[in-house]
Amino acid sequence: MLTATSYGRGRSGRGMVSTVRLTILGCSGSIPGPNSAASGYLVEADGFVLGVELGNGTLAQLQSVRDPFDVDALVLSHLHPDHCADMSALTVLRRYHPDPPFDPRRHRLPVHAPAEAPVRLGCAFAADAAERGAVDLSDVYDFRALTAGTRTIGPFEVSVFPMDHPTEAWGLRIAHGGRTLAYTGDTGPCAALDELAAGVDLLLAEASWTEHPDRPVGVHLSGTQAGRLAAGAGARRLMLTHIAPWTDPAAVLAEARAEFDGAAEVARQGAVYDL
Repeated sequence: MLTATSYGRGRSGRGMVSTVRLTILGCSGSIPGPNSAASGYLVEADGFVLGVELGNGTLAQLQSVRDPFDVDALVLSHLHPDHCADMSALTVLRRYHPDPPFDPRRHRLPVHAPAEAPVRLGCAFAADAAERGAVDLSDVYDFRALTAGTRTIGPFEVSVFPMDHPTEAWGLRIAHGGRTLAYTGDTGPCAALDELAAGVDLLLAEASWTEHPDRPVGVHLSGTQAGRLAAGAGARRLMLTHIAPWTDPAAVLAEARAEFDGAAEVARQGAVYDL
């Protein structure tokens, strides 16, 4: 069952979650929208907080529900700015906060990301041209390159699948306690999506636009394609995300519902769900 809920508070001020909890920090596609952050999510269980994406505006949203130092690990599906731009702001926080709850240089944040992340995120953080390239961020981050297969991150088994996008991009299947969440990241239709989404409790699928024959291949899914994916994979529930500000969410949802008979909805910033 997927139910909307609100945060409880556990020991040390951290929300203690016995099920798998999904929080939508942001879900705007390609760019942030009016009062709407780009891609960012929290997935929690057993007191462990896993961040998934940190796009434009998501650090502000994170601070409204959590101390950012509560995040135990972070996964970036790919390195387009709408999925990782706020890493620069998080670096400032972790390097220069005057009173952090722990020493972030001794307890570096594990960041599971494409192999180029240390260089590309370091270039994004570079303060001026005199630095001439990437700044070393390894004082506060422990970068771990994503590869196809399954890894353990805290209490979660995270299976990683290559997606079809103009840059290195990965889909994530996150399992814990008999509950499974699949997240497509950004992708066009590809064979790996069927395995990614097979039988999941919740399919968090990008659907950046409506169906049209002129859409470029290997970039994004339409509402129609996301609905077909959910139906073919036997997903229990479909949540559409990454809808661009210039796209009508109602039209995307209508396309998905025409293909998928199960429960379907559009992701909402600030919403919290227990699986």
